[in-house]
Amino acid sequence: MISFETLTLDNGLKIISNRDPNTARAAVNVLYDTGSRDETRDLTGVAHLFEHVMFGGSAHVADYSAAIEAAGGSDNAWTSNDYTNFYEVLPAVNIETAFWLESDRMLSPTLSEEVLDVQRRVVTEEFKQQCLNRPYGDLGHHLRRLLYDSAHPYSWPVIGLEPAHIARITRDDARHWFFSHYGPDNAVLAVSGNVDHDRVFALAEKWFGDIPRRGIAPRRLPDPGFPRADVTETVTGAVPAIAVVIAFPMAAYGSRPYFAADTITDILSAGRSSRLYRDLIIGGDGLFSEVDASISGSRHEGFLMLNARLTDNSDSAVARARDLMLDRARRLAVPGDVSPAELEKTFNRFESLFNFSNMGYQTKAASLAMAAMLGEDINDTVTRQRATTLADIAETAGTIFNRTPSVTVVYKPLSAV
Repeated sequence: MISFETLTLDNGLKIISNRDPNTARAAVNVLYDTGSRDETRDLTGVAHLFEHVMFGGSAHVADYSAAIEAAGGSDNAWTSNDYTNFYEVLPAVNIETAFWLESDRMLSPTLSEEVLDVQRRVVTEEFKQQCLNRPYGDLGHHLRRLLYDSAHPYSWPVIGLEPAHIARITRDDARHWFFSHYGPDNAVLAVSGNVDHDRVFALAEKWFGDIPRRGIAPRRLPDPGFPRADVTETVTGAVPAIAVVIAFPMAAYGSRPYFAADTITDILSAGRSSRLYRDLIIGGDGLFSEVDASISGSRHEGFLMLNARLTDNSDSAVARARDLMLDRARRLAVPGDVSPAELEKTFNRFESLFNFSNMGYQTKAASLAMAAMLGEDINDTVTRQRATTLADIAETAGTIFNRTPSVTVVYKPLSAV
């Protein structure tokens, strides 16, 4: 049980406070309800670039990270399809520093040409490192392009479609992004650490209370435009081995099929006793060097993936690997194939990992912020997952693996062509 108290300021900012007396430190987490889903295809990568720009200083702070470090802390951030998250970890006695800094950049970040130019270069290098110079780095580009209609913002990666998009993001684009998506009525502030609730709420009112609402309207996404028939594409690159990824469209977050799909991937690949590892790695003939299953975890319609690395580069090996993965996945659609004991084992693992990860104040602050953003109680997380039944597993597996067109990307080494 994670205890917490909440407060919503008049400007719409939601505050979540968790007191953890077992540490002398605290984490401050500010989660914004914006991500690459708010971009358009003609200019991608804006959300991620702006995350970097937010570290370029604000009206009263020249060097954001230096100010945090002077208070004995550290800071970081991340951007996803749906959200942008900023956080600080520092001694609890210095927590007001984080409130001051986060409020200053929520009100007035430095959007100068100099800051933007520096961050464009940083993000362009990050794109090259992650997508162009890393094995399989552009696999996500291919997968999303094939899964989603080109107008849907999930059809490109968070970092953007190409470096040219990042290079042409202007100061006006950055200003428009800030005033369209960054404001107290589009954010959650969560604190976990050795700080009393009253102090958290008083500091929130002091530093954030006067920031005006932005009146941000939620964006309605277009239809995902998933494929109506199976699609397979082969790409080549400087990779050490063939990779095979089979992706299936799945339901949006919050629905019973979403949680069933999440549980299905755990049954298939969570741990060394999971089905894919047991059957295809331990009990296999050496075809697979790696195999797993995962979900994209998107707020809107996402996808479930079966992923593998192979030891054989031949086309026949690819076909056999695909058949083996699909066979193991489709067995879950047979009523009675998953036993109550196997489902309980999966739930126990989920609960254990959830409880362990949220023992730390940093993860706890992030989890509390996300739950509040979704309108959920964090203490219902395990119960919600455990509500998945054996019938849900069979029905969802049948829908995904037997009745939904898939996208397969085969990534081959140049030597195999």
